[in-house]
Amino acid sequence: MNSTGLRVAIVGTSCSGKSTLARRIAPVLDAIHIELDALYWGPRWTTSSDEVFRARVERALAAPRWVCDGNHRAVRDLVWGRATTVVWLDFGLARVMGRAIARTARRVATREKLYAGNRESFARAFMSRDSILLWVLHSHHARRRRYAERFGTPGETGPRLVRLAHPRDAERFLEEVSARGVI
Repeated sequence: MNSTGLRVAIVGTSCSGKSTLARRIAPVLDAIHIELDALYWGPRWTTSSDEVFRARVERALAAPRWVCDGNHRAVRDLVWGRATTVVWLDFGLARVMGRAIARTARRVATREKLYAGNRESFARAFMSRDSILLWVLHSHHARRRRYAERFGTPGETGPRLVRLAHPRDAERFLEEVSARGVI
């Protein structure tokens, strides 16, 4: 496969490393990086309506080559419908929770700017019902189960699936893509 028309969706539970992998792979493939969270979140952690979000994603997906990361159900049909490859980061809960805690603590401590100028606060991250840590804990098993069901269907047509079960697998995958320049 050559990289013309290459469109890669990277999915997985929250804090599994989707954006990091997408940022690393996109330049190797000479593709744009589309971060769904950046298209979804507005100032003061407001969310986009489905209509606005879908329009933003449609515009981004018009590019001939892209690497898109995220799990937003409202645009899954758009992303997966155009993707040539879906990369599933299927990491265990302990690993993902460890990453979530470390990433969140770093973002709070450094006041890192995120989407639309938002920043994670200690209260929101560690003491709120809107905590990313609670979200990871509550959504991990259900999301993993849904992906296993979706990707485990024999004879399913659609994009090629690459399942990576460990960060070592993701590093090897990145090395292979870098060596060949294609997925």
